[in-house]
Amino acid sequence: MLQALMNFLSLCWKPVGHAGERLDSVGGSVVTGSLGAGRDGKDGLLWFRDIGKYAWGDFSMAVVQANQVLEDQSQIESGAFGTFVGVYDGHGGPEAARYVCDNLFRNFQAISAEAQGVVTTETIERAFSRTEEGFTALVSELWSSRPNMATVGSCCLVGLICQRTLFVASLGDSRVVLGKKVGNTGVVAAIQLSTEHNANVEEIRHELRELHPNDPQIVVLKHGVWRVKGIIQVSRSIGDVYMKHAQYNREPINAKFRLPEPMNMPILTANPTILSHPLHPNDSFLIFASDGLWEHLSNEKAVEIVHKHPRAGSAKRLVKAALQEAARKREMRYSDLRKIDKKVRRHFHDDITVIVLFLNHDIISRGVPQDHQLSIRSALDH
Repeated sequence: MLQALMNFLSLCWKPVGHAGERLDSVGGSVVTGSLGAGRDGKDGLLWFRDIGKYAWGDFSMAVVQANQVLEDQSQIESGAFGTFVGVYDGHGGPEAARYVCDNLFRNFQAISAEAQGVVTTETIERAFSRTEEGFTALVSELWSSRPNMATVGSCCLVGLICQRTLFVASLGDSRVVLGKKVGNTGVVAAIQLSTEHNANVEEIRHELRELHPNDPQIVVLKHGVWRVKGIIQVSRSIGDVYMKHAQYNREPINAKFRLPEPMNMPILTANPTILSHPLHPNDSFLIFASDGLWEHLSNEKAVEIVHKHPRAGSAKRLVKAALQEAARKREMRYSDLRKIDKKVRRHFHDDITVIVLFLNHDIISRGVPQDHQLSIRSALDH
């Protein structure tokens, strides 16, 4: 019975591409079947897919690079089972985000099979836990040759749509915002569905102080920014094992990551905040994005941009709006910002990843997704 279910799920979620082709192929993406139909391309440091189809409607996707090596990764996996969306914002390097993009969905797939295909908060938590354990094992394996892998981490934002329900799981400060129609007024409200684990949020500082009552330095204000132990802004992530396991908080990792006092308990955690949201006919679209977008656009502005323009190119339009705002803040022209190369560009904005899912309630109400598969990962030259 279990093997049969595994085979079924494998068919539903099977990543598509030519034999031996990696899903994060350089310079673009790998897409399955007619659901992936739509124009995609590259404009300097910007990669985009203007429009495509997934199980429950249309999607738009874009990513712009700012770092020397792209630290954002993202994916959409969609089939008869439903839809899995992931946005992974790496820090300290790209390795953790790439690992999560390679393994989180696969772990969820296997754990769902073990649970007879039922999706619950527990199955999602187990997928996150298994991914964290796998990355920690990799850090241990590479400790003698690449000790700084212990200082690499990734925020994770996951959306799962199945059985007319949206699950949102988050670590770190990426964000998903729902565009919801307000009756028949023509207005679309912006509703944030994810929780952000960033020390600049007062509730997170309170949470950290409650968890570490004997540590007056658990959050420190440095140059106007709150940081956990004065080092990192996010309080939850995959990776960052130097802040979770004492055996990695020592030489030879960089001195700026080493704590002066013993670590008696994990400082960061990989336990996601999970929300369950029954989809309503007035739920119009979802914007999943790394914090690089939200640094420059409010929830309301992002929803307004999607609502007031054609669906095609929605994600790219959001990225460009954020870049225009970043340029305005530095009193420069957008056209000049576009000419700045990666690495130097990081002084003006972060890597930005955006996925917009439009919700087709004719399909959702039937409970039967569109009859094709989609497996796509955004990627730029690393």
